[in-house]
Amino acid sequence: MPTTGRRALAIWAAAAAVYLLAMFHRTSLGVAGLQAADRFGITAAQLGTFTVLQIGLYAAMQVPTGLLVDRFGPRRVLTAAALGMGLGQVLFAVASSYSLALVARGVLGISDAMSFVSVLRVVAAHYPPRKYALLASVTAALGQLGNLLATVPLTFLLANAGWTATFVIAGAATAAYSLVVLLRVRDTPGGEHEPSPATALADVVGQVRLAWRVPGTRLGFWVHFATMFSPGVLSLLWGYPYLVQGQGLSPAAAGSVLSLLVLVSMVTAPLIGQLMGRWPQSRMPMVGGFLAVAVLVWAVLLGWPGGVVPAPVVAVAFAIFAVGGPLSGVAFALARDYNPLHRVGTASGVVNVGGFTAITVSALGVGLLLGGDTASAGPSAFRMAFLAVTTVLLLGAWRTLVWWRRARAAVFAAETRGDEVPVRIRRRPWDIPAEQEAAAS
Repeated sequence: MPTTGRRALAIWAAAAAVYLLAMFHRTSLGVAGLQAADRFGITAAQLGTFTVLQIGLYAAMQVPTGLLVDRFGPRRVLTAAALGMGLGQVLFAVASSYSLALVARGVLGISDAMSFVSVLRVVAAHYPPRKYALLASVTAALGQLGNLLATVPLTFLLANAGWTATFVIAGAATAAYSLVVLLRVRDTPGGEHEPSPATALADVVGQVRLAWRVPGTRLGFWVHFATMFSPGVLSLLWGYPYLVQGQGLSPAAAGSVLSLLVLVSMVTAPLIGQLMGRWPQSRMPMVGGFLAVAVLVWAVLLGWPGGVVPAPVVAVAFAIFAVGGPLSGVAFALARDYNPLHRVGTASGVVNVGGFTAITVSALGVGLLLGGDTASAGPSAFRMAFLAVTTVLLLGAWRTLVWWRRARAAVFAAETRGDEVPVRIRRRPWDIPAEQEAAAS
């Protein structure tokens, strides 16, 4: 039976701190990309591979992580996550070759993937359903603090303490924290976790297929794909090189601009969450409006004469992109509303893959288009390379529109048959008849 109180708060805080550390390690390469390229003597394409590998493994681990939590409990999975992230970051700090550094980022990606889902499971076990959404939002906001630490403070440490010392300290502290998780976190109020039976691979694949067949799940996938990747690819890797090499900002100024991705996200997240909760019909119009503005902003950045955009314009652009992070939460609300309760977890995992797939593709595309030495890339090189980002954005916006129409058409058809439809996804005035959608597709 979920309980509240100081003990539950302490357990949640100990678990949520792992997610804060995960966000720090995930985005740490964002301000260290230029140093990494120089340290390992690699090209822009090879630098992009760090993020492609890390985020690709993160996406691939979403469904397996859910199974691990069900099987072994969140305490053990969070302990393994903290230990793995710490060891991965220490390995990255001392790595002297590109191949070893890739292994380190891979370990970070796998360990990072086990954090957020585990924290949510802790919340579900220790708090009643009415507080779940609030604690989930607070957990996400707390994670953004880790992202913030990976901007200006990390830039300062790298400049003064150096690469090895900075990352060794960060990794060692995270690995040591795994002991705190092991001692303080409890799977349930009673402390004991009842493991689920082993799940056959065929059953897992079957659940994923069933979730993917639901139009609302596909809509959630493309919403997540289109909204979160712009701030993601900028904070994880290419934002800092773009600001320093492409726009001529100082490292400190670039770190400040990158911090807007975090600060704006933290401010807008509760507002967007409240809007979604009170007026579910506003979810997709908000997503559609954001995508239209994002396309326009990218057109301004890449079409600016000479390629060097005034710093205030760049800052406003990054602040606008930051809204995509909180808006990606619409995708999980869609997965919850369109799927039966027993399949919501699987559908959420499928949806979560969308944004990280977009980050992986766009990060690799930018690296390939930059091609050579990142440190020598100028405004024109970045303008050409960021065409990969706009291409992914246009693809995501198009598919979001397609599945928005199809999901609403499915609801129309269900209502016509007399099926019970959750009030949060019932038809609105802008919906289209099922016959029209069938003809269009």
